[in-house]
Amino acid sequence: MATGPTHARPAPYAVPPAGDPRPIPNRLHIAFLAGRDLASPHAGGSELLVDRLARGLVDRGHRASLLCGGPVGSDRPYQVIRNGGAYSQFLSAPVAVRRRLRGCDLLVEVCNGLPYLAPLWLRGTPSVCLVNHVHSELWPIRYPQPIAAAGRYAEAVLMPRAHRGNLFVAVSPSTALALTELGVAPDRIRVITNGVEDASAITPEAPDPLFLALGRLADYKRIDVLIRLWERVRPVTGGTLVIAGDGPERARLERLAGPGVRFTGRVTESRKHQLLCDAWLLLHPARVEGWGLVITEAAIRRTPAVGFDVPGLRDSVAHGHTGLLTATESAFASAWASLALDPRRRNAMGHAARRRALDLEWTETVDRFTGVVAEALHREPLGGG
Repeated sequence: MATGPTHARPAPYAVPPAGDPRPIPNRLHIAFLAGRDLASPHAGGSELLVDRLARGLVDRGHRASLLCGGPVGSDRPYQVIRNGGAYSQFLSAPVAVRRRLRGCDLLVEVCNGLPYLAPLWLRGTPSVCLVNHVHSELWPIRYPQPIAAAGRYAEAVLMPRAHRGNLFVAVSPSTALALTELGVAPDRIRVITNGVEDASAITPEAPDPLFLALGRLADYKRIDVLIRLWERVRPVTGGTLVIAGDGPERARLERLAGPGVRFTGRVTESRKHQLLCDAWLLLHPARVEGWGLVITEAAIRRTPAVGFDVPGLRDSVAHGHTGLLTATESAFASAWASLALDPRRRNAMGHAARRRALDLEWTETVDRFTGVVAEALHREPLGGG
């Protein structure tokens, strides 16, 4: 079976211009309502995106606030307000927004699964819905019934109804396509891709084979698949499989791991930088992503990626150019081994990945988001959800 992508690419969606020409007040208060802060041990790409958007808005003279479940950090240029725990925050959000974010000019509801349905209880304040990825098939994997059924209904039915008439911000064409499948009109979706910070002092890859998986160790990331495939790849390539990150799956994964697998736990930014430089390949076996920010973080360090042909990775990996996308586990193992044994091709893909990543800048991401803000403030409000 072919190792390349098997799905049609999503149709293009609106990309807001950098710097919307419509007038926008010099000092707005933009509030984000999200599940977690960047300080959370479970933080990932969604939390980093909100942090960069909030910082960018402050840099442009606006005020930004984040209301989220704990734990939360400090020493930010924007206000961070704790709103209960992982689940209680959904019940307390209406009161917390009215008390702590009164008078904000725009509310950005960050929906990563369970929505807050803000337009139903916050009248008179414009809002947009920011979506990293639609959970769909992940609900029954991550939660037991009937919680999974309720979560899927809230995301697939209630969220589009609550935000009827509002703009949606998607982090990739794949996420935009998933939103249209929930009934969101394409002309209300704005695609804003994640940025990446250029990495200085890039060092050559490790002299011995080193393969890296980096991120939260959760079930849908499918690191167990990687460990299983390593038993096929290791006799061919040798070397070490490094799994960097922490999460609820770590203990189980450590029990599954055989020779040549090393767990690091959570790593510092400097250690992450070095691992991404050392790695011959970044391995990303996740079932679904919004974008796959770690793909771009590896790319900026000239490290190509191998992943499955799934939403999000279809956008962050240019198959055959900056990495390889596969349809089956056998194809994944084959792509992994073949690139490991072909330094010339691996090097070419690494350089192509870096060139592509250099076009993704956080400043442009924020500029395009301010375009969405301007557009949202000028939209005619609809009646109740």
